[in-house]
Amino acid sequence: MSDLVRIGSRASKLAKTQVTEWLTPITAQFPGVRFKREIILEGGDQDRVTPTLAEVAKTAGGSAFSTNQEEALVAGRVDVIVHSLKDLPTTITDGTTLLITPGPREDVRDVLCGATLESLPEGAHVGTGAPRRVAQLLALRPDLQVVPIRGNVPGRLARAGKGSLDAVVLAAAGLRRLGLMPEVHQVLDPVIFPPSPGQGALGIQVRTDSPAARLLEGTGDRQVDACVRAERALLAELHGGCSVPVGAWGRVESDGLLHLSAAVTSLDGATQVTGAGSGPLDDPEKLGACIAADLLAQGVAGILAAIRKP
Repeated sequence: MSDLVRIGSRASKLAKTQVTEWLTPITAQFPGVRFKREIILEGGDQDRVTPTLAEVAKTAGGSAFSTNQEEALVAGRVDVIVHSLKDLPTTITDGTTLLITPGPREDVRDVLCGATLESLPEGAHVGTGAPRRVAQLLALRPDLQVVPIRGNVPGRLARAGKGSLDAVVLAAAGLRRLGLMPEVHQVLDPVIFPPSPGQGALGIQVRTDSPAARLLEGTGDRQVDACVRAERALLAELHGGCSVPVGAWGRVESDGLLHLSAAVTSLDGATQVTGAGSGPLDDPEKLGACIAADLLAQGVAGILAAIRKP
């Protein structure tokens, strides 16, 4: 094993903070290894004109926030990629694999900055670029005017309660990692407002059977890993991605079982289908597939088909 491991990530302050979060215990565990950081720009970082991430991803030929990093990994320009797991497609690039998810997982919940749902006036303008958040907001407050916004966390946060926006929806995980939780007006209940699969977790991607993979194979948190694997299995069964409003929340409760709750919501918020269940920690994909089957039995295929129409 070389004494140098190259770590790739996006360029934002949040991405760099996530690398530090992962590297802090790793460097202590492997004091003889030097870890070098590499910045890789993604389509979602460079394209500020295209309105939606789904359209950016289509232009880039993959994910708006992972395609270029995965290409760099496969080409051998870096040895490890540190992702926000919610940005990583459920189908992993050939020749690569995800390590056991690191723990602890950061806060999975979404938050509202600028106001609370209850205090927003009728017809208020709320900013978010995520179809899931749009759909879930409208399910709770159909009167709201949702405005598509993109950009890094501080830039989106700066628009909360100012100018044309009364509030913005963001992930608590990003705000916590950046020390910005004092800006939050309301934390949204993950049962009512289930997060994106993998939200709050890091995804550590390596080339399969590479020296870096062998070095790091014993790292990670198996409980956190089970939770996100169940969420991502559900998303995969529904053939979902960044353009599909699927929320899922996996957690281990006091009974020692893995619990998973999920919701699929039409983009206008008028229809929402929910499902929940529990199972053993050692078979999270089975639980994810089971809840997905329940959702499909309740008719979500029609919702998803309507969303995917060009």
